[in-house]
Amino acid sequence: DMTVCILGSPTAFLPVLLEGGTRCPGAMVLCLSPAWVSRVPSEAIPGAWTLLLSRGVSFEVGGHSSLETFVPPRRANYVTGTFTPGAPESSWVGELARDLDCPTGGSVPLACRLEDPLGTRWVLAARAKLPVPPTLAFVLGPRGYVPTEPDAPGVKVVRLEDPQGQEGLVQEEVGNFLRGTAMEPYSQVVVRPSGWCWRGTGARSSHGKQEGAAVVRAVGARLGGLREEDSVLLEALVPTARLPAPPPRSPAPRLPMALRICTLVCRAWGDRPQLCQVACAVGRAEAPVRHGAALPQSLDSSLQQWGVVAPGQRQALATRLREAAEAAMAAILAAEAELSPEQRGGARAHTDILGEHGAGGWQRLPAGHPTVLSTPSPSPRVDFLLTCLDDTLELVALSANSQRCLETCLLAEAMWHAVGQPQGDVPRLLAEAMLHRAQRHLVEGKDILLIGAGGVSKSFVWEAARDYSLRIHLVESDPEHFAAGLVQTFLPYDSREHRRDEEHAERVAELLRDRGLRPHACLSYWDDCVVLAALLCQRLGLPGCPPAAIRVAKQKSQTHRHLQRCRRGRPPPAAFAVPCRRLRGHGDVERAAGAVPFPAVAKLEFGAGAVGVKLVENVGQCHAHAARLWRDLRDDADHPGIGLGWGNAMLLMEYVPGTEHDVDLVVFDGRLMGAWVSDNGPTRLPGFLETAACLPSCLPAERQAQLVRAALQCCVACGLRHGVFNVELKLGPAGPRLLEINPRMGGFYLRDWIREVYGPDLLLAAVLVALGVPPVLPARPEPRLHLAGVMCLGSEHGEVLGGGGGGLETLRALEGRGLVRLNRLFEEMAGAGEYEEPWLSVACGAATRAQACQRLLGLCQALGIDSPTYPVQHFLSHFK
Repeated sequence: DMTVCILGSPTAFLPVLLEGGTRCPGAMVLCLSPAWVSRVPSEAIPGAWTLLLSRGVSFEVGGHSSLETFVPPRRANYVTGTFTPGAPESSWVGELARDLDCPTGGSVPLACRLEDPLGTRWVLAARAKLPVPPTLAFVLGPRGYVPTEPDAPGVKVVRLEDPQGQEGLVQEEVGNFLRGTAMEPYSQVVVRPSGWCWRGTGARSSHGKQEGAAVVRAVGARLGGLREEDSVLLEALVPTARLPAPPPRSPAPRLPMALRICTLVCRAWGDRPQLCQVACAVGRAEAPVRHGAALPQSLDSSLQQWGVVAPGQRQALATRLREAAEAAMAAILAAEAELSPEQRGGARAHTDILGEHGAGGWQRLPAGHPTVLSTPSPSPRVDFLLTCLDDTLELVALSANSQRCLETCLLAEAMWHAVGQPQGDVPRLLAEAMLHRAQRHLVEGKDILLIGAGGVSKSFVWEAARDYSLRIHLVESDPEHFAAGLVQTFLPYDSREHRRDEEHAERVAELLRDRGLRPHACLSYWDDCVVLAALLCQRLGLPGCPPAAIRVAKQKSQTHRHLQRCRRGRPPPAAFAVPCRRLRGHGDVERAAGAVPFPAVAKLEFGAGAVGVKLVENVGQCHAHAARLWRDLRDDADHPGIGLGWGNAMLLMEYVPGTEHDVDLVVFDGRLMGAWVSDNGPTRLPGFLETAACLPSCLPAERQAQLVRAALQCCVACGLRHGVFNVELKLGPAGPRLLEINPRMGGFYLRDWIREVYGPDLLLAAVLVALGVPPVLPARPEPRLHLAGVMCLGSEHGEVLGGGGGGLETLRALEGRGLVRLNRLFEEMAGAGEYEEPWLSVACGAATRAQACQRLLGLCQALGIDSPTYPVQHFLSHFK
């Protein structure tokens, strides 16, 4: 069972529990008492503990919950809860969640660090490169998590051996700070203690910048009671701006107001920060707005209230706020990764939910005026302050908190939903993140039987297996394959003659029995081996598709002929099939020509990589192409990896006009769990090698929905109800038409691109499905960027990339700087030939598709990838 355990108060987590109960009924469990759980030594990690639940409140579909007793106790796969320092539950929650062997979304030590303004402000300035208010901090001793050197921009740390007897040093540092250039825009400062235990105490004093002696005395008074875990901060007091002036006829007085900006960020797919929600609250400037003291409102309406009228300006500010919030989360995660397990509260403890908030007002100022807004609150927090520089609003960061913003943002969601607004994303995003991390833990240590290693294009598998802690037992035909040393067990077995897969399955099963291996799952992502993998699943009693269904999908003509018989549904699967006939000899060509109109497409029945696929205009061209192909491609030795182990039969298929698209599906028990649509550029007829691609798709949402629906119907109609599949379709005016179904994970760059753009990993999804676990995937996937890529061929680009031109070295250098994405498909670049395959995919990313295409085109023109015979601009022109 998958178990996400929430320890402590349900106040902040109830909407997440309800959403999680809908997505994965019974997986979310609320623990309200330490008597309901126990800790036992971990069997997997020495020195760690496993959390077992004997009782808990579980959540089901429709908001139903029940108090259950678990016999035997349920093992937690993910744990989080009330870690906020000072909360009534934090002591027992922190103790139960300490040093667990499963992912833990926070801890009391991490929460204490987040609630300390000095530590988080240093990280935000030094790691996230965010501007912060000028700050002078006095600390005792090393204060381990604030590095000694160098000081962060805007934050200077003075380390005192003993507050007594160092008055001269304090006076000198305070004087330098008040007279420094960083303080020029400000007229007042605040002196306050810093540390999680000072949260909400209001212990602070304000002074004019010119009152140097008073500031020194205030700092000295605070230093008198300084402890090693605390510090004393001297920081600029940012003046609160006034609201825009009321209309002249209004007698209402103008009151100084403060704006509190609250952002919620979670650690989402691929451990990348994702902004979940922004909520604001407004109050009087002299009494800074605290969490729960005012009802929240949206950022957009708050900015309008503050006088930011232009929609473009508000949108630009919202974008910068998202970038700053996610950068802050990334910096905090990076800093946490450098802490010891003891400092984090356990080796698996990380901050998964970060609350960030800011206080401030805004007013239009003369050009060049550097004034910022907001009054700092005495409670530790992340303040995103709005600055006005040359009439441009900017953001300044202060600090962070652990959980209080979660309650504020969920309150905002509930308020907006109560008046008819659409359901917000916060519960969904947080539930998905927690369930995803629980599923990652669920696969750790599982024994996976993998059939076929593939080539260099599948190298990511071995790194992913290590990251997910999978135990891979590899069956591979090449006894010298480079992956032999990268897996738990290497089983060399020659299965290249796939017409004997029934025999191969029995032999492999014997190998497993001889070795005493009992895998939890079996799968293959290599096109040649999908039927063998299905046969092994059947023999071993593991989840998977029936071998008959995989055979139907694997044989292209059989796929279409099977679908043409499926005439139930609206529309029926037959509507997506294309007329085609199998060609086993020249005698079949004449008969096929009577059923398939020309122009038509001739290709290998079991082919892969578009090798040997050609547009033929008449019977004569079909005969000539078949003769060449049957002469050149007879068995696997002639061209490994394109399906010749199944024979070299061909088919003739009607040519379908329209744009070409890939749909990558995750299907569990016939239910669609996730789908991603990508676009392909025009091929260079009469061949069909891929030239270019983009993700996300350019198509409108409803056209993408057509493709996904057609792909799912075709898969299910063929019996593919369980797995990760890649479906190639054409989309014309009359709708989708099927080209072929690949009953395995999408190849080339698709896994890498989908992970980069959307976050989820197709490989992890395939493993979960093979284990019999329905994968949790984004219900409403939102792209983080746009990718556009082009294929490189040995015949076209061998000289500029493989010769002395230095193009490949340039691409690798750009990849190291994160400016391009390279997906190498083969170890070596092949020369020109009729059966050539792409060697390298080069892609660029950007915030918009147009920008991504523009960057890619400029790169291709600079390196010589673009040429009159390989017009990259033409290939990319279809992505509009």
